[in-house]
Amino acid sequence: MNKVVEELRTKETPFSEQVISQLPYLNACFKETLRLHPPAPFLLPHFAPETCEVMNYTVPKNSRVFVNVWAIGRDPTFWEDPLLFKPDRFLGSNLEFKGHDFEFLPFGSGRRICPGLMMGSKQVLLIMANLVRFFDWSLPNNDDPGDLDMGERLGITMQKEQPLLLIPKIKI
Repeated sequence: MNKVVEELRTKETPFSEQVISQLPYLNACFKETLRLHPPAPFLLPHFAPETCEVMNYTVPKNSRVFVNVWAIGRDPTFWEDPLLFKPDRFLGSNLEFKGHDFEFLPFGSGRRICPGLMMGSKQVLLIMANLVRFFDWSLPNNDDPGDLDMGERLGITMQKEQPLLLIPKIKI
């Protein structure tokens, strides 16, 4: 959080899409969050048009194939320390969430990629930048952030099992 706050202080407000693209650590935090907590844990099902073999598995014709994006984001084959929140892994990296890097697919790929990807990602970054820039955030009772329950509930979208409660204080 301190690195994001420091990075945001180097830019003048109001933030715009151009300014947001010049904030590498904020973007890295966003990507790392999407890696660990993708909005949808499974991509829409695909159908095998014919029998084929994928990684030594036979996929019969007309099979429904689900891509587990949640598991890919935690796969130690692709990610060093996959369960840790480490935004630095995206600094200087060419990995994008636009569907070309198959180890990082929070919004899908190809013809079925999320149609709101570009607008939504820019809006989330703008909102995050303003919330971090203008508020100091704390947990109730000054709880330790390391003790947060990060458990998730599986559904069409991923949700935290225990809702996050934060206290904002306006920066003066």
